[in-house]
Amino acid sequence: MSNPQGILCIGEILWDALPSGLYLGGAPLNVCYHLNQFGINATIASRVGNDRLGLEAIRRINGKGIVTDRIQTDDDHETGFVCVELNKSGDPSYEIVEPVAWDYIELTQPLQKKVEDCWGIVFGSLAQRNAASRKTIQKLWELDAKKILDMNLRVPYVDKDIIYNSLAVSDIVKMNEDELNQLKDWYDLSGDTSKAVEQMAQKFGCWLVCVTRGANGAGIYREGEWYEHKGFPVKAKDAVGAGDAFLAALLYGIKNRNESSEVLSFANATGAFVAQKDGATPAYSLKDILDEMIRS
Repeated sequence: MSNPQGILCIGEILWDALPSGLYLGGAPLNVCYHLNQFGINATIASRVGNDRLGLEAIRRINGKGIVTDRIQTDDDHETGFVCVELNKSGDPSYEIVEPVAWDYIELTQPLQKKVEDCWGIVFGSLAQRNAASRKTIQKLWELDAKKILDMNLRVPYVDKDIIYNSLAVSDIVKMNEDELNQLKDWYDLSGDTSKAVEQMAQKFGCWLVCVTRGANGAGIYREGEWYEHKGFPVKAKDAVGAGDAFLAALLYGIKNRNESSEVLSFANATGAFVAQKDGATPAYSLKDILDEMIRS
């Protein structure tokens, strides 16, 4: 019997226009990059325009050692682009151009086959803003891979029905505190963070829910128990991609069947490490995280 180990990350590929320059990004691509840094065979499924930025995106993704054969090319829509502004704390706000190529990801036989061979599929809510990509993502939910929801609510692309349907199929959910507050309002969840998360997990049948708190660490509800980690104090350059790195590290720990305290420590360390760097996908190794953050 097969034992699928890979992870497919599906959704947006885009260019983040930061004050310091153009950076290739998109949450699914960032998560895919960090998973590969940890030795997990991760693949990105997306769509770019048949334009200069699309060709450059594929060139750079190849340059990072990531397989690009599930990235589609669109002759009618441009490659994704986002204007990013950072506040004094380094926290980002976004202006996301639409429509763009990643709104039109097609369901193909090779894409379905890839998910059939994977341990999990990482998807978000933003990539479902357009009916075309949403239909593809939701069709892939029918396959056996673990469903991993990276919430990523981005105004004005916040749709209660899309979130409900995504939560209903998800085994693992990652969100931040603001996103949890939105769910508390929608679904009448009460109490502090741990109580609200427990209610949400029971309502939707999720076996692991993670809530990130930026510089203040994170907590996870895992199979009926709540765990917290206070995080690692660092001087952030920008927080773009830190949450994506956190999710990749979280999945690394889960796949390795690590204890929840160890999973949270490593995920927080990875997120903090990336927050110190420019851009979402800095060069680093697993040893860098252990030496600079955990063992220091």
